Amino acid sequence: MSRDEVASRAGLADIHQRYAYWNHVPHRGLTVDGRPAMTRIDPDKVGDFVLVTVRDPLIQYVGDPARHIAGLLDDAEVIGESGMFTSISGTYEGARITVVSGGSGSSEAELLLYDFMEFSKASTYLRVGGSGGIGTHVKPGDIVVSSGVVREEGMTRAYVDRAYPAASHYEVVAAMAQAADDLGTPYHVGVTLSIDSDFVGAGRPGVGGYMQPWNIEMLGTYNRAGVLNGDRESAAVVTLAALYGFRGGSVCSVADNAVMNLDFSHGAGHARAIDVALKGCAILDRMDKKRIATGKRYWLPSMGM
Repeated sequence: MSRDEVASRAGLADIHQRYAYWNHVPHRGLTVDGRPAMTRIDPDKVGDFVLVTVRDPLIQYVGDPARHIAGLLDDAEVIGESGMFTSISGTYEGARITVVSGGSGSSEAELLLYDFMEFSKASTYLRVGGSGGIGTHVKPGDIVVSSGVVREEGMTRAYVDRAYPAASHYEVVAAMAQAADDLGTPYHVGVTLSIDSDFVGAGRPGVGGYMQPWNIEMLGTYNRAGVLNGDRESAAVVTLAALYGFRGGSVCSVADNAVMNLDFSHGAGHARAIDVALKGCAILDRMDKKRIATGKRYWLPSMGM
């Protein structure tokens, strides 16, 4: 998929005609010195796979997460730095990967995703980060490969009705699960919850123990529904990727589980989550090459990994 294919959708023409300010706004967003304004990336140097990370104090990164993960890549090169986002490209087992780091939450993820999705030729977007456990059998140090995301945050609702499913691309789910299994990592495949509020919105007390009745239902509600974990960015990555025809997914480590009274462990499992994400991208790269060789549009299990 490309921005031109999105622009060709029949229903958009009517919307543009009805939008009074269509000719008042830059149709490709803001730029600075010819580069996308928010990330300042060189679009020609973006890899096929984009890993979306957060400067998260609950994860044991060595400095900036993009630079930390880039240390595992071959031929790593900074391709964009804006003060808000750092983007580094390199290769891993032949797969061309870009890692971008920024702040937390769907609203900030939207900014970087726009730049990459509008200007680059990347095919796949993967949220890689930490999360809190919700599922009964999910423990600190485990990895969750998201098959889909509950959109309890607010940003994606500006794009599409809440009924629209935030479903991870099946090829991404298959590759990440295979990577986790190959690496012997304890992992789960299932649904992730994305929220804006890390405290009362996630069923955790605010300042002075502040809560409302609806806050105390959050964790129990989603545990009963079989949701595995919760974070702040997966909905943005998976929803926007699906809307624009890209592949999206999420791989998160789990640091605690309040439902099961399992205490917080700083950075638990996150090195494994990074390994799974990189190995999964390498598997996806091989899957893509096999699909292209057959001339088919979609990867099928009979093609192998």
